[in-house]
Order: sequence, then structure tokens, then C-alpha cells
Amino acid sequence: MHKDVEYYMNLPYSMVVQHRNDEDGECYVSRVLELDGCHSHGKTKEDALENLREALEGYIDTKLAFSDPIPEPSTYTDYSGKFVLRLPKSLHYTLATEAEREGVSLNQYALYKLAK
Repeated sequence: MHKDVEYYMNLPYSMVVQHRNDEDGECYVSRVLELDGCHSHGKTKEDALENLREALEGYIDTKLAFSDPIPEPSTYTDYSGKFVLRLPKSLHYTLATEAEREGVSLNQYALYKLAK
């Protein structure tokens, strides 16, 4: 498959828009999470998102022109559902004790706490 600008523009990239109010004034900053350096801004959320789409097109066009790799968005199938987490012994003890009190496994209890 030939991967051109249109191909990449149709991928479900994660676009984030955040409000900023600092010494330069008030605006909205937008960025594509998967593409380092692909960002823009605007006076409104809508402007910031529209400007980001233009920036994304330019970003992709430049990467293709130089044959640079372009990361594609991750999907749920890219993740196993497992990760290792190191924590202080005191927190491990507290979580294990609370899980036992609730009558569930530590994994189930940690999942419950993370989902809150």
C-alpha cells in the first residue's frame, strides 16, 4: 500500500487541545500525541484544532519528502493488558490488606482503584 499524505491524514491520531492563559495572553494550544513536534494554537478551540490539522498535513508532507518514518496511532491490540508497577512496601501492604478485607484479589482491587 502506498502511504501518502491522505493515508496518514485519515488515521485516528490523538489530538489534544488545552486552554492556556499566561503572560502572552489567552489561547488554545493543540498537539498530536503520537507525533513529537506536531502542534499549533488558536484563539478558540475550533481554531486550534483546524490549525493543528493544517500543521499535521505539513508535518506529514515534510516527513514523506525526506523519507523519514511517520509513527502511526496505536490501537488496543498493541497492548497486552499487563504492566509491571513498582511501589513502596507500605503501599503494597495497604493495598493487599484492603483487598483481603474486601475479599478480592490484589489485582482486582488495584484495577478497581485505578478505574475510579
